[in-house]
Amino acid sequence: MEKVVKVISSAVPLANEDIDTDQIIPARFLKATSREGFGDNLFRDWRYNNDNSKKDFVLNDSTYAGSILVAGKNFGCGSSREHAAWALYDYGFRVVVSSFFADIFKGNALNNGLLPVQVSEEYLQGLLAAVKADPSTEVQVDLESQEIEFNGKKATFEVNPYKKVCLINGYDDIDYLVSIKEEITAFEASAITI
Repeated sequence: MEKVVKVISSAVPLANEDIDTDQIIPARFLKATSREGFGDNLFRDWRYNNDNSKKDFVLNDSTYAGSILVAGKNFGCGSSREHAAWALYDYGFRVVVSSFFADIFKGNALNNGLLPVQVSEEYLQGLLAAVKADPSTEVQVDLESQEIEFNGKKATFEVNPYKKVCLINGYDDIDYLVSIKEEITAFEASAITI
């Protein structure tokens, strides 16, 4: 997994609320057995017509680009499919900003190297407005300090401390255990046997 320490990028605004995992990656594309290739079908039904021609949708608009998706509240609701996080990551997003995330989506995102940054509704609306007004607006997300900033406006965000360590080091759960192998061995050696 790639390390996530600081992400500085322009952003893609998707102000829709209640975006569910079936909208992020439709169920008909869940047949693959590896994580690669899901980005091609990210928001498939919103991006393309039945004949594969492109619709008027923000991901098809070359005005917007970047590794940060700024979405409306209640992002990732619906089913628990991990493929939604895979699709966002495979497309190139490393951060999703919203005022609320579904819990299962948030966990899936953190497990797959995608940082969900939850901010207040007021901050989110300010960020969406800034990006829409100026697509080159730079957004900075610093995981170590747990701060997000754009145009001099800062906010803090919460993140599970364990997942923070994993993201900063590029660890999955197994990598983390390997990283503390000596501590585990020392604990086992010092344990009292009954």
